[in-house]
Amino acid sequence: MYLCANIFVIMTQQEIQSIKQRFGIIGTNPALNRAIEVAVQVAMTDLSVLVTGESGVGKEFFPQIIHAYSRRKHGPYFAVNCGAIPEGTIDSELFGHEKGAFTDAKNERRGYFEIADGGTLFLDEVGELPMQTQVRLLRVLETGEFIKMGSSQVQKTNVRVVAATNLDIPKAISEGRFREDLYYRLNSVEIKVPSLRDRREDIPLLFRKFAADFAEKYRMPTIRLDEEATQLIQSYYWNGNIRQLKNVAEQISVMETNHEINADTLRKYLPENGLHHAIQLARPQNSNGDEFINERELLYKVLLDMKRDMSEMRQQLNGLLANKPVSAPVQPVQQEEYQTVEVLHDEAPTNIATLERDSIRRALERNGGNRKLAADELGISERTLYRKIKDYGL
Repeated sequence: MYLCANIFVIMTQQEIQSIKQRFGIIGTNPALNRAIEVAVQVAMTDLSVLVTGESGVGKEFFPQIIHAYSRRKHGPYFAVNCGAIPEGTIDSELFGHEKGAFTDAKNERRGYFEIADGGTLFLDEVGELPMQTQVRLLRVLETGEFIKMGSSQVQKTNVRVVAATNLDIPKAISEGRFREDLYYRLNSVEIKVPSLRDRREDIPLLFRKFAADFAEKYRMPTIRLDEEATQLIQSYYWNGNIRQLKNVAEQISVMETNHEINADTLRKYLPENGLHHAIQLARPQNSNGDEFINERELLYKVLLDMKRDMSEMRQQLNGLLANKPVSAPVQPVQQEEYQTVEVLHDEAPTNIATLERDSIRRALERNGGNRKLAADELGISERTLYRKIKDYGL
């Protein structure tokens, strides 16, 4: 049951399912259904909405639902990835600039708050906004006014703002990276999107949908998971959530000639065996259920790369020893048990910066220098990647 225009309305399962079909949302999880109900409930108001959840959970669907069920549905809708826009140009993108406002401003430019007037503006990765831009955004939210870069004229706009973030905003506030007053202004209503591991019953449904889509895209038979593989895919941690699951489904669809996928085949496309267990133990929970930020995810990947390199070195050394004639029996190098949790908390190497730099460099090389793809692979925002590239001189 939800309140809309002061009238209580009951949303049936059929109505919720209709919304899912319209926007391509798959799953029956109660928390997912509740998020959809809240989006529809708040749509007819002009309240600012903050959509929270981990990276890759599908937060982008909810601003679309809000816009489609609002009085602004015939107005413009724009989605802006705040983390993908360089800090020096974000103000121009959002608020526009006058000709000559800065070196490359050869013409006047309208910003999103001007061209989205009367509609909805979705600010994804809002936690990545610079502090100065946060001040400008707060003014727009409170007064509906903004000033173009290089101008002194105040302009009015009537834009509904929906923001999204995967960051722990209260922590960012305590660290001085996000304005507390902006947080409360954005967070008039919060929509919490559950992680994939919190809706395990939906994982086989999602995988089958992705497998069918890629079979049609690449014109090949649809892959299917056997019972053991289905159990594995449901028990896996899915650090990258739906985005990671979709990538795995695509890789298997393209690479495997046997379209009946068993657990052994599936494991080849997942990070290190048992990785999900280690991460589950290592991840601290806070009161909001939010987990980790971009740079912590990168640290995990760096340490796992280190583990893989050590494993390859052991294999190479064993091979050399096996082929070398010696008088005494050769004992192969033993694989020591790798305690991920202990390494993360007690034995982190002092040269972690070097490992992090190498991990970023390899990701860029694998993706042909494409920073967006590299950032997706590393599980960090593009802005964080840009800063790391600059810090390490890559």
